[in-house]
Amino acid sequence: MNNSIQIRRAANKDQSAVYRFICDLEDTAFDENLFGTYYIENIHKSHNIYFVAEDIGNGRVIGYISCHGQLLLHHLGLAYEIQEMYVDAAYRNRGIGKLLLNKLKVSLPTNCKSLEVTAQNKRTETHSFYAANGFNHSHLKFTQSF
Repeated sequence: MNNSIQIRRAANKDQSAVYRFICDLEDTAFDENLFGTYYIENIHKSHNIYFVAEDIGNGRVIGYISCHGQLLLHHLGLAYEIQEMYVDAAYRNRGIGKLLLNKLKVSLPTNCKSLEVTAQNKRTETHSFYAANGFNHSHLKFTQSF
């Protein structure tokens, strides 16, 4: 199965697939025009890394990962944080998430100090996935919406 999956940089043409993924991930329907503006801006920022998984047998984009990097004083260097990761339900439990994560890890700059990820408390399977892939549960995150 994984031989027919290609992990590649996200492109402008992937916008509609990623839009569907993010709406499903967040269980909402975002403003598609505003989403598109942000998507195009984000995939072209120098410290952002965006990949999609494509089933090359049918040309369908079936997964996605985004990661943003920033220079943090408390790391005294570049720290990257996975913002989103999604695999189409029909392709889950086939190693696609691991392929996306591994591609991301080898694509980080050599001066990267840290790779972090936050997952909502309700996503216990996601927590297990990241723990099984070398992440430590070392922080507690608080959020406030405006």
